[in-house]
Amino acid sequence: MRAFKNPVLALIALALLGLVFDFGFNAYIQLMALFVAVNCLMSMSLNLVNGYTGQFSLGHAGFMALGAYFTAFASNRLHLLPESIRTVELFAYVCGGGIVAAFAGLLVGLPSLRLKGDYLAIVTLGFGEIIRVALLNMDTLGGPRGFSGIPSIGPFLSSFLFASIWLLICFFTIWRLMGSSYGRGFLSVREDEIAAEAMGVNTTQMKVKAFVLSSFFAGVAGGLFAFFTNFINPSSFGFLTSVNAVIMVVLGGMGSMTGSIVGAIIVTILPELLRPLQDLTGVDLRMVIYSLSLILVMILRPQGLFGGLEISDLWRKYVKRSS
Repeated sequence: MRAFKNPVLALIALALLGLVFDFGFNAYIQLMALFVAVNCLMSMSLNLVNGYTGQFSLGHAGFMALGAYFTAFASNRLHLLPESIRTVELFAYVCGGGIVAAFAGLLVGLPSLRLKGDYLAIVTLGFGEIIRVALLNMDTLGGPRGFSGIPSIGPFLSSFLFASIWLLICFFTIWRLMGSSYGRGFLSVREDEIAAEAMGVNTTQMKVKAFVLSSFFAGVAGGLFAFFTNFINPSSFGFLTSVNAVIMVVLGGMGSMTGSIVGAIIVTILPELLRPLQDLTGVDLRMVIYSLSLILVMILRPQGLFGGLEISDLWRKYVKRSS
């Protein structure tokens, strides 16, 4: 029961936050909050591969696309439960999207994760582009026109609570995993792969397991994205989507779960906060300032905002020490 105490408290806090957003803010801010949730899932899942296991994947958008299109197709064509409990069915479809993405991650990971560094990045990038081009040529899924008619989860509070459940599942799954023997295996691969192999760790197997779990949550993020936008097309899952996920992880700090969340919030919200500048100056300077901000952070804080620490570590390091 003690293991479930923190997730339950976090879910209650997020539900209360959903109430505040629902009654205190307009629909635009509510939608941005949902996009923040999707990007938090993306960054936390990618952090498992890039941060904890020390690999470099650039194909996360491909797994997100698989989850999004499976969820969209299933929810649009299948109606198995009554409307009153439709959310249960949609939850199952999101799980299915994650499983499809995880299976694709297994197929890609088995041959490619024997590679290292730039070679692995090129392979995963190629996989993401293959998925995007394949979707462009599949008329059943809308092709270049995209897939429309995706049902909504419900009112914003239901959507936010739905996303919050998946955020907590992702966060606490990875959190508990990294405290287990499997997590130590992931970290050993990151620190010194040759030494890990000498100690009997099957490094390829560890990398594949991390890749599959990461792909699952990327597929879940894609399913949530489909429900929140009600329309998807292949251009939503291009190379820049994968790059944004990498930026979130690096900005927050490689190997920091709370850093990944903060990085996702900044990358999602900062361009929108800078949008009024165009009305003031007559020139769209948003992406210039956004890019310069990222460059300054990387110069002044190359290890990321949190480094490899969690917010609890910072609390013990700075707050408790000063008191």
